[in-house]
Amino acid sequence: MAYTLLAGVIIVVALFVVLMAGRLLFKRNWLLGWLRGTFGFLLLLASVMLALAAFDFYSYKQLSKEQTIATISFTQLEQQRFQVSLVDSEGSEQIYELNGDLWQLDARIIKWNKAFAGIGLKPGYRLDRLSGRYYSLEKEHSAERTVYQLGVSKSVLDVWAWLHDHGQNLSIIDATYGSATYLPMDDGALFSVNLSSTGLLSRPLNDRAIQAVEGWQ
Repeated sequence: MAYTLLAGVIIVVALFVVLMAGRLLFKRNWLLGWLRGTFGFLLLLASVMLALAAFDFYSYKQLSKEQTIATISFTQLEQQRFQVSLVDSEGSEQIYELNGDLWQLDARIIKWNKAFAGIGLKPGYRLDRLSGRYYSLEKEHSAERTVYQLGVSKSVLDVWAWLHDHGQNLSIIDATYGSATYLPMDDGALFSVNLSSTGLLSRPLNDRAIQAVEGWQ
């Protein structure tokens, strides 16, 4: 909910910037000539960037303490090939096929400083990638690997990526990457993936999953 409100606030600011740009661009007497026009176009560009940022923030879900963000179950199709059912926190199910022996789920995480957290902006997350890998290093380099990009299509303006690469000096917001530890795939195994302020944690939910983890360790 907080990220929907944040996106709404950014859209309102973007509309205000559009109105300012319009007043500058369509005023009959341009006091500053082409400088005014240039500034107006820059304001329009800023409004577009804000709108794209709002769309990107809207794709994130708010995290309240530790919570289950996905459950994953496996059906073996053939040797080292599995059908994977991934159900997110809203109950939406997606079906994938993974090659290999192990699986991993990754998520993007946005964290706010204490001041913003105090007004309700808790950490947000977005499921990012589901991948498989092999036990054997030889197969890992030579056999077909499978990696799926999750969630929304790649944003035109990727706020998280920019913050992750260039926002180290920003004190109000932090973009981190969460990865669950690689765990074994097995026919009938069911796992949960939980997210807390410290990162992702996968847990086996049935006997087949527990046996698979114990046999792997």
